[in-house]
Amino acid sequence: MNVIGIIPARYASTRFPGKSLALIAGKPLIQRVVEQCRKAKSLSEVIVATDDARIADAARRFCRVEMTRADHPSGSDRIAEVAARCDCDAVVNIQGDEPLIDPAVIDAVAAALNGCEMSTAATPIRQDAEYENANVVKVVANAAGRALYFSRRTIPYLREAASRSVSEQLAAFPFLKHLGIYGFRRETLLRLVRFPVSPLEAAEKLEQLRALENGISIAVVKVAHDSVGVDVPDDVGRVEQLLSR
Repeated sequence: MNVIGIIPARYASTRFPGKSLALIAGKPLIQRVVEQCRKAKSLSEVIVATDDARIADAARRFCRVEMTRADHPSGSDRIAEVAARCDCDAVVNIQGDEPLIDPAVIDAVAAALNGCEMSTAATPIRQDAEYENANVVKVVANAAGRALYFSRRTIPYLREAASRSVSEQLAAFPFLKHLGIYGFRRETLLRLVRFPVSPLEAAEKLEQLRALENGISIAVVKVAHDSVGVDVPDDVGRVEQLLSR
């Protein structure tokens, strides 16, 4: 299977405008992400998809760049525009703000596409602060490892342990944190973006719910790696410290 990696990158960001070009230990953030993606064994090519000339000019020095429209409602819609122009069997959508993404996670998400139309990754929630954090998306899966639902609320609700502390609830059930990486069969991705934004997607602001609402199965790969994203300027120093270890 010919799998390509596509990194959607926008300049506009409410909390950190232009973060794709922010220097992380001397290199633009987007370059750090590309370099990690190239360590993955499953990807035949890595492409940056952007609607911004500043990001495109910077990324062309180290990566193939594809320009996209500016009006896409989600990253999946943006990469679908690029995938429609590419000769590939499948696509892995990698977040453009995770300079420490583990290449093994990319490979695991790509491998899961051998038995499913769409795939993603999740890791156990280990920190109390993530339990009720709406920016930490939770996922529950069935016995076959297929996603049942994603939510910004903590799911499932532990009826018998609800009065216990967060630490006790985390010890009582293996809550899963969703990692923002997606694998798609090419034809599945192109079909998905033809559907309108779905009611659950609009409510939770989670694009993967559009797939579930339209009957597309999502394989959930459980991994030990936890994402370290750059969401605000203060995150730059934190990532640089991790890189220096």
